[in-house]
Formats: sequence, C-alpha cells, structure tokens
Amino acid sequence: QVQLVESGGGLVQPGGSLRLSCAVSGTIFSINDMAWYRQAPGKEREFVAGISPGGTTNYADSVKGRFTISRDNAKNTVYLQMNSLKPEDTAVYYCKSVRSGIHYWGKGTLVTVSS
Repeated sequence: QVQLVESGGGLVQPGGSLRLSCAVSGTIFSINDMAWYRQAPGKEREFVAGISPGGTTNYADSVKGRFTISRDNAKNTVYLQMNSLKPEDTAVYYCKSVRSGIHYWGKGTLVTVSS
C-alpha cells in the first residue's frame, strides 16, 4: 500500500545546507497534500512545511526564509531544501502524505546540525 521513504539526512555544520527527499508509492501522488514535520528528543512533533497538489506552500515561522519545500509529480517525490541550518534544527524529519483525510507517515531521517 502507501509507502513513504525519506532520505538525505546526516550531520552538517551550522550555516550549512542539506536536501531531504521523500519518495512516495502506492497512491496518486499528484493529488495528495504533502508535508514535512520534525521531532527533537523529548519534544513533540512539529510542522515544518507543506505543499498542496497545486504547489501552494506554507512554512513554520522558525524555518521561513531558510527552508523550501517542493514536489516533482513525475518522480512521485517531495523535497525539503534546508539552508542556513542551526543547531536547533536538529531532529528526526518525517514526511507526510494526506489524501481524503487519511494521513500516512514515513519512518523519518535524522538531521544533526553541529560543529
């Protein structure tokens, strides 16, 4: 059925950049709402960025101007370009797909921002 697989996480220095990818299968990707969330140890999962089927985007205030969400419907993939990374961006990043009120989640990819 529906599967979401994140990739691209790793260790980066403060001020650096990283691009996360989320490959989606088992659903009609082009008509799904997509989003990125993150969760740091001991904290609740929080919204990071979202994109509609038509390409409309929205961001959490903490990442606006630094992160960019995009999608490639031909590749069934959503991306999160992260620039000017800060230590507080350290978290497990999760991809989410939504269609008809049903939410599907990936297993996450760890991003660590440290010098």
